Amino acid sequence: MDVFTTRAGRVRGRRSERYPGIVTVRGLPYAAPPFGADRFREPRPAQPWDGVRECTAYGPVAPQSAELPGSPAWSPGDEDILTLNIWAPADGPGDLPVFVWIHGGAYVFGSSAQPDFDGTALAARGLVVVTLNHRLGFEGFGHVPADGEGPACPDNRGLLDQIAALEWVRDTIAVFGGSPGRVTLAGQSSGATSVACLMAADRARGLFHRAILHSAVNACATVGQAARTTAEVAAAAGVPATRAGLLAASPQTLVSASDRVVERYRQDPGSGQRHYDPAIYGPVADGDLLPCDPLEAWAAGAGADVELLVCHTTEEYWLLDAVGSSAKVTTEQQLHTFAADFGLPPQFADAYRDRLPDAAPVLDVYLALYGDLLFAEYSSRLAEAHARAGGRTYLSRFDRRSGGDAGDGGDGGRVRAWHCADIPFAFGNLHEESLHFLMGGPPGPADHELAHRMTGAWAAFAAHGDPGWAPLDGGGEGSAVRVWRTAGEEARETDAFRDLWAAAGLPLLAP
Repeated sequence: MDVFTTRAGRVRGRRSERYPGIVTVRGLPYAAPPFGADRFREPRPAQPWDGVRECTAYGPVAPQSAELPGSPAWSPGDEDILTLNIWAPADGPGDLPVFVWIHGGAYVFGSSAQPDFDGTALAARGLVVVTLNHRLGFEGFGHVPADGEGPACPDNRGLLDQIAALEWVRDTIAVFGGSPGRVTLAGQSSGATSVACLMAADRARGLFHRAILHSAVNACATVGQAARTTAEVAAAAGVPATRAGLLAASPQTLVSASDRVVERYRQDPGSGQRHYDPAIYGPVADGDLLPCDPLEAWAAGAGADVELLVCHTTEEYWLLDAVGSSAKVTTEQQLHTFAADFGLPPQFADAYRDRLPDAAPVLDVYLALYGDLLFAEYSSRLAEAHARAGGRTYLSRFDRRSGGDAGDGGDGGRVRAWHCADIPFAFGNLHEESLHFLMGGPPGPADHELAHRMTGAWAAFAAHGDPGWAPLDGGGEGSAVRVWRTAGEEARETDAFRDLWAAAGLPLLAP
């Protein structure tokens, strides 16, 4: 019987159906529900329990409006949201490397219950895998003004939740066979940027020793920007933009109000940067937990003692277009406006067009440029900043554009190497039917072989700090970049636009 004794009480997991040698514990609280008197506050320890707690189902997800395939939806009233899940070899030797995962979702949706993030295959590689939920949207990242009448509500509450989960891992993971001195913290998209922020945060120092970032997203707000977002959301919710007013609004009210603010940006072409992909929440450079943008902090040496593996896909933004979450840019005038909104010179889009296939439509120029602006260039710059500061850094790119049984990615037989497509491969979860859209159809033998290589690289990095190729040398990326493709795929240039950014000396976001 798979019963484990933690500091808060005993828990029972169950054996995996796919791998009977792996035990899974799901929905285990690492902190108290962050509502009631604890709403908008730092996370507090979970209350202990008597008897054996059954941990065989995922815990409730954080307040959000998204309904994702294969994942639970949030229901108003769900409050015990700060839980984590563990996959561990049932008869492991102990002292195993630990892999902790932070999900993505633009800081407003997603959960550890997504089928992408099942840790069974990685645990079968000899890891103890931990995935976690944390506060999202306004609950996790909204700025709450101080009013002098109660305890201050910190910014970056979602990051504080992640730190609390890491502290739980430090104190408890040995019970499940993991080593608190061998922790790799990993994430994708907003989860990757969360990891980057924690590498820059003194409060997270020593809680993890290696880091994996997939498609880190370029977004970090100032306190002033976060305060302006609060004013917009409060107005949409019909409450004052004060601590008392925001506390009076239910989580459901703030989720709905946030969605209305997002939709206004989406419908207004004149609203600037937020029109194109209105992600209104994210980490706040509050001068407390997070001193500045991670890229700036890393360039100054923050996190250089953490070994790092970075990956991004080569066609990041095509997914956001396919699911309809971004603005359509299909005319030359719209492309010119987009460039101006982000402080890019007009000729920059022309330079991108010149390096795309012949007769590339305006939409493709926009998607290539915006994907680099938000994800690829930012991820590469993070890797290079870490290496130049003396860190041990590995860089890779996911460029699988063929494979599967059907071989049809919805683009004349071409599979897109788009945002999120790499995650089922790295987790080894190609069998999940709900993920086949990300992969362009059901997987074929070459895809399973690629997944075997990618899960092996993650496991080797978590265990030994070496994923299987040379690290960056600190002077630039050179040839030390692993490109992930299925066997037999034609090699393609994967950094065709990077010199344009370097030559122009462009920042990634306008001031």
